[in-house]
Amino acid sequence: MSKNKLDNKTIAFLVTDGFEQVELTKPWDAIKKAGATVHLVSIKSGKVQGVHHEKQGDQFDVDKVVGDVSASDYDGLVLPGGVFNPDALRVNDEAVDFVRDFFKQHKPVAAICHGPWTLIEAGVVDGRRVTSWPSLKTDLTNAGANWVDEECVCDEGLVTSRNPDDLPAFCDKAIEEFAEGKHAKQTV
Repeated sequence: MSKNKLDNKTIAFLVTDGFEQVELTKPWDAIKKAGATVHLVSIKSGKVQGVHHEKQGDQFDVDKVVGDVSASDYDGLVLPGGVFNPDALRVNDEAVDFVRDFFKQHKPVAAICHGPWTLIEAGVVDGRRVTSWPSLKTDLTNAGANWVDEECVCDEGLVTSRNPDDLPAFCDKAIEEFAEGKHAKQTV
């Protein structure tokens, strides 16, 4: 095997304005360091605005607009959190379809903090063991998920974590799942 676990892999990061910046930058850097090509995908072109909790963060250049790409273009997906980001993504049909297609194609997905809100809208959490920011517990449970309060949870290629404190475990597990590839039992 190559020195870099993710050589020849391309990973999408789906965000829009209001994403928790560190939940993009830490996994982005770790996944790139592991050898993957990474694309910042958004529901709009140009730049997207990061946040540090409620304070404005940096702006980031969008590589691809979600309507112009397909899950088949990627080997995995990362969904950073932040409150505004997943709330806007989950009402965008193209973003929701993009997320759902990763599950239809049995590809690994990693979502942290509020990121699982988009998974609920995509209809992919029923029967899955997941974690998230605590305020999503009821939403995830109502969508059929088995919510647990753990640092990092992996269920058939779906990696979830609670908050930025969990980023080291989240990044390690996401890289492991992206390296492993498709999961036959990961279905919608």
